[in-house]
Amino acid sequence: MSTSPSQPASRRYFLKSAGVTLALPALESLTTSILGAGRSLGATVTKAAPPTRLVAIGNLLGFYQPEFFPQRSGADYAMPRLLKPLKPHRRHFTLFSGLDHGVKGGHFAVHSFLSGVLQMDAKGLPDGNISLDQRAAESVGSATRFPSLTIGSETGIHGGCQMCWTRSGTRVPPIPGPRELFRKLFINDNARDIERARDRFHLKESILDAVHGDAKSLERRLDRLDREKLDEYFTSVREVEKQLELSRHWADVPKPKAPIKEPRNTNMVDDLPLLYDLMALALQTDSTRIATLEIGGDFESRYFDIRKGYHSLSHHGKLQENIDQLLVLEEYQMKQFARFLGKLRSIPDGGGSLLDHTQVLFGSGMANANAHTNLNLPVILAGGGFRHGQHRKFPNKGVNRVPLCNLYVSLLQRFGLETDRFGTSTGALL
Repeated sequence: MSTSPSQPASRRYFLKSAGVTLALPALESLTTSILGAGRSLGATVTKAAPPTRLVAIGNLLGFYQPEFFPQRSGADYAMPRLLKPLKPHRRHFTLFSGLDHGVKGGHFAVHSFLSGVLQMDAKGLPDGNISLDQRAAESVGSATRFPSLTIGSETGIHGGCQMCWTRSGTRVPPIPGPRELFRKLFINDNARDIERARDRFHLKESILDAVHGDAKSLERRLDRLDREKLDEYFTSVREVEKQLELSRHWADVPKPKAPIKEPRNTNMVDDLPLLYDLMALALQTDSTRIATLEIGGDFESRYFDIRKGYHSLSHHGKLQENIDQLLVLEEYQMKQFARFLGKLRSIPDGGGSLLDHTQVLFGSGMANANAHTNLNLPVILAGGGFRHGQHRKFPNKGVNRVPLCNLYVSLLQRFGLETDRFGTSTGALL
C-alpha cells in the first residue's frame, strides 16, 4: 500500500496496524479533520500515555568543583556560579554529590561515565561495559526509527568521544555535527538509494549466515580460551544482526518533514545550541527516545577569544587567571544546558511537557581535571517525573559509599526495564 507524505496521521495509523509502533507526538486533540474527510476510526480514540525518554549529556573535562557543588545539601542551598544559569529550572532538577564509579585513570577513566566500568576491566562481566543509553536502547527495538542517537566529535584529546558502548565493548561512533544529525533525522533517501540499501541488506544477511555457519563448525574443536573469544564474536554478530533488522524495518517509512532549514557545521561552541535543538526535535517527533551528547576536546577556547586551550585551562594549577577563563567556558555550557531544559519544558507532551517525560542526565566522568581524579563526579538529573529541587549529598567512601550506577538502575527502571542491577550498582537510588 502506498501512502502520501501529505497524510501523516493516516500513514501512522496504517503502520501501527501493520505491527509497527510509531508513536505520534502527543496531541491535545485528534479530530476527523486531521484524519481526512470521510475517515473514521470507528471507535473512541484513547490517548496513549507519552513514552519515557532518556537523554545523557557528558563533558570530557568536568567542572570546577568549588563553583559547581553547593556547600549545603537539601532544598535551600545557595547556587554557586555554575548552577546559576539553572535557576529558572530549580524545581525541575536534582544535584548529586558524592557519586562516582570508584575508578581511577584520569582522562582515560572519563569513558566509563555512562557504563561504570573501564573497558579494560569489562571482560568477563555479564554485561561488559555497555553504557546506560545502549542498555535502554535494547528495550526500544523498532519502536522508533533510531533506538538511540549518539552525538559528539571524532576529534580532540584521546581520539574523540567514547561515552557510549555496546554490550560487546564496541564504541558507538558519534554523529559529528548538526548537519549530519539533521540529515539523519529529516532527509529521506531517494528510490535508487533505497534499492541499494535493500541490496546491502541481502548481502549482509548472506555474509552473516556464512560467518555464523563457519564459526559454529569450529566450536567443537576449540579450547576454553578460544571458545570465550568465539562467544565474544557471536555477541558482535548478534548486534550486527539486530541493527540490520532495525534498519530494514524503517527503510520504506518516510521521515518527518523538516521544521527548519538544513544547518551548516561551524564549530562545537557555536553548534552546541543547534545540537540541543535537534535533540529536542528528535524526541518530539519520536524519531528516537534516547539521545546522548558528549562535549569533547573540540570545544575550543579560541572561540571565546581565550588564548589558552580548554584542556590546558582544566589543569589550572589553582591560578585564579586560569580558573576565571575556565569558568567562562563552563558557564557557557551550563547556559546551553539550561536553555535545553527550557525548550523541553516549553513543548507540550500529553498532560505535561516533554521534560516531564524525559530523564535528562548531565555531568562528567571527570571530577577534578586539575588533579586527574574521577571521584565525586558532577551529576545533575532533570525531568523524567522525579521529585526534584534538592542537592542530595552521598558518602563516597567506606561501607556507606553509594555507586553512581545505583542512580542508573533507577533511570532504567523509570524507562521501563525490569532490572535491579547495572554496572557496579548495589541497588536502586531513587
